[in-house]
Amino acid sequence: MRMPGTGTSNIGRSVLGAAGRIAGGILGAAAHVVLPAVGGKPDPRLLERSPRFHDGRFRNAPQPPRPPLPNDEPFTVRDFLSGGAARRPPGRIPLVPQAADRPVDGLHITWYGHASTLVEIEGRRLLLDPVWGERPSPVQFVGPRRMHPAPHRLEELPRLDAIVISHDHYDHLDRDAVRLLLRDQQAPFVTALGVGAHLRRWGVPESRIVELDWSESTEIAGVRITAAPGQHFSGRLFTRNNTLWASWVLAGPSRSVFYTGDSGYFDGYAAIGEQYGPFDATLVQIGAYNASWPDIHMTPEEGVATHRDVRGGVLIPVHWGTFNLALHPWGEPADRVWREAKAHEVVLAVPRPGERIDVDQPPAVDGWWQYLA
Repeated sequence: MRMPGTGTSNIGRSVLGAAGRIAGGILGAAAHVVLPAVGGKPDPRLLERSPRFHDGRFRNAPQPPRPPLPNDEPFTVRDFLSGGAARRPPGRIPLVPQAADRPVDGLHITWYGHASTLVEIEGRRLLLDPVWGERPSPVQFVGPRRMHPAPHRLEELPRLDAIVISHDHYDHLDRDAVRLLLRDQQAPFVTALGVGAHLRRWGVPESRIVELDWSESTEIAGVRITAAPGQHFSGRLFTRNNTLWASWVLAGPSRSVFYTGDSGYFDGYAAIGEQYGPFDATLVQIGAYNASWPDIHMTPEEGVATHRDVRGGVLIPVHWGTFNLALHPWGEPADRVWREAKAHEVVLAVPRPGERIDVDQPPAVDGWWQYLA
């Protein structure tokens, strides 16, 4: 129905909106049945204890308007699907095999690619966002393909004390990895509020699921794990923002690490640094950015600012180099974070996939990604 000079009428908009919600609900319900990788549906009654949950959705903390970024131009689906050779590495990405000698004291961090990381903190082991699949997608024949194999087999990982899932996007929550870890490990899964519904759908028992709202903590094997704020969103296929996203504070008896998860840059990082910092190391998302997405993924320069805001020691960049999720060239995130770290005298370590970093003796950055052939 159209009214002269007014476009779609209020009645028409209401009908279209209702139809869209009904269609989305039907498709979402069907997806949860047909595609197990989509996961489960959280019970809204369990989420209502969070002050961030309103009208059936989680919401970011309000932020002041951001000025346009340089080259702030819209892009099309065609841009994303084409993109050119620069978005892929020019040669084989070097992988580092699992070290035979693994000292358990101190603080060590192993980057497996994208955001998947093992934090070994004073003898305790925490695995972050394990994604071992070929594509971060509900099906393995569609979606961005890995640009390097997983450097170590998931079955070869040492005994874990906790598995931390930052949020429910496919490049951070991998059903097959969860099921393997359920079979081979005894560690609990610690995640943001609502994400436990996916884990339950995949057979993880309630006794191995810990869900946290921002500022809530749990202690496992002497490591205090705290969910902290972030600026992002959530959803798998037809759902959006019905589970929470978070950054993470990992505090052992005397050492600590901060992991951003996925986030746009925001003023909450200074508060995190004030409350929980300083940190011996930070794991900071630096890739998959675009001028059109300032509220969900930060740029490399913002990643360095985040590291400084939270009062980090060694900066280890993550969320780059494994999946092609944006329009920027493949190696650009590492180039830019290296340049920005130098400008601010930030200690930076850029491991190859599979490389184990001793935070007390980080290797000098050698620009390995610039010399692939």
